[in-house]
Amino acid sequence: MPTSHTAIETAFQLASERYSALGVDVRDALNKVAAIPISLHCWQGDDVGGFENTGSEIGGGLAVTGQYPGKARTADELRADIQFALSLIPGTHRLNLHASYAETNGRRIERNELTPAHFQTWIEWARER
Repeated sequence: MPTSHTAIETAFQLASERYSALGVDVRDALNKVAAIPISLHCWQGDDVGGFENTGSEIGGGLAVTGQYPGKARTADELRADIQFALSLIPGTHRLNLHASYAETNGRRIERNELTPAHFQTWIEWARER
């Protein structure tokens, strides 16, 4: 069940009051955080799986999910998950994308044979943001 905007605002107000009692100006802190670029590793969205070995289960690392059971199964699902996460994180964002996230249309391609074309959708997605 999605959290309502009102519930989020109420929770933020309560948290702001508690931090204020400790001498922390939450809005000032958020403004400072917004000035710091945040780098997100792509593997934080799918338990370091990438798309070279599709169909693997969540391993012993991260237990991550999007709007579906388990980890991202496609690059589109992972991009949607990353976009949602970034929408909640203030400031400038960077994405660290590994070779295992190349989009090869299911073909096995050796890493030394990957070209920028295998990442074109990622490049376009990043440019739009």
